[in-house]
Amino acid sequence: MPTNQQINKIKLYSRASGQQRFIAGGVFLFIALFFGFLALGGWGKIDLDNWLGPCGFKQQYNLPCPSCGMTTSAIAFAKGQIFMSFYIQPAAGLLCTVFLISGILAFFIAAFGIYFSFLNHIFKEANIKYILLALIVIIAAGWAVTLARAIVENTSGKG
Repeated sequence: MPTNQQINKIKLYSRASGQQRFIAGGVFLFIALFFGFLALGGWGKIDLDNWLGPCGFKQQYNLPCPSCGMTTSAIAFAKGQIFMSFYIQPAAGLLCTVFLISGILAFFIAAFGIYFSFLNHIFKEANIKYILLALIVIIAAGWAVTLARAIVENTSGKG
């Protein structure tokens, strides 16, 4: 291939540095342990009620809190019940999907030393306030769904 064509070629990936591979390995390990812990809880090997306890907001107001259903949804996701996870709590299903994609990318970086060039753009352009704002919007939208579902269940049960 002539040199002038090589310059215009977009590079999708490059070799990862040792530091990038180490960090990616830590990210992958954390995500794998997170999903493993949830899966063990879903299969009854770990009693998550002892770890997390009941929701005080739901006990006091008889309405779900912003994070109600997230653990149940994440357990369903970890057990492979992806659609059920999104039905239970859409925000948790979306966040678990982001974690899964991040874990897969981290695995490729750590194990094979492949660093994807689009990650540079994400890390350079990512502003913490926009990430937090997106997280708040995702959680609020998921809460709206679970809140609406709970209100319908409460009103239909009384009538």
